Amino acid sequence: TQDEYQSVMGYNPSYFSGVTNRPVEAASWFGATNYCGKLTQQEQAAGRLPAYWRYRLPTEAEWEYACRAGTTTRFSYGDDPGYVQLPAYAWYDDNSYSLTPPAVGVSWFIVGRYYSTQPVGQKLPNPWGLCDMHGSLSEWCQDWFGFYSGGSVVDPQGPLTGTERIVRSGSWYDDPYCLRSAYRNFTEPDNVSGLYGFRAVLAPAGL
Repeated sequence: TQDEYQSVMGYNPSYFSGVTNRPVEAASWFGATNYCGKLTQQEQAAGRLPAYWRYRLPTEAEWEYACRAGTTTRFSYGDDPGYVQLPAYAWYDDNSYSLTPPAVGVSWFIVGRYYSTQPVGQKLPNPWGLCDMHGSLSEWCQDWFGFYSGGSVVDPQGPLTGTERIVRSGSWYDDPYCLRSAYRNFTEPDNVSGLYGFRAVLAPAGL
């Protein structure tokens, strides 16, 4: 959330400020990884985190694994070809706006609609209890962008070099098909946008 980011970094980069339990956005890939590094140092200094554990961004494979939560359908709750169930699980272009200005917080006025991010955890979770994996914000991943390799692979890593970083899922301003578990996109790591956010994972160092 914006509140969590500010408590670690000392500032809030978000465009949609004013409601601190909204997800943090407008943090570049570097802003996201810096947060993970600083959070690791903070938690280790407080004695809450062993030296061989660290916070980091998920790899693209880890992100999709967590999003699917053991499922093989288009979404973690089913295929939903007509997107009938999607509003119960995600914020996207059809439900993340108001026709009147918000009483609290900042919004973007686009073609007669006041768009904004929404507080986290309001939509139904996936089978593993994770909320907002579909929609809300596109999320930075650790990997450089590259095409998938052929064959069967386990826990694949992205390419060693590149010019764009992976972002997964769609955002509050995307069409429903962009929210599928398999949807992938990419952008330059210094891109700062109200469409992009992230979530941190905790893992042993080196993994």
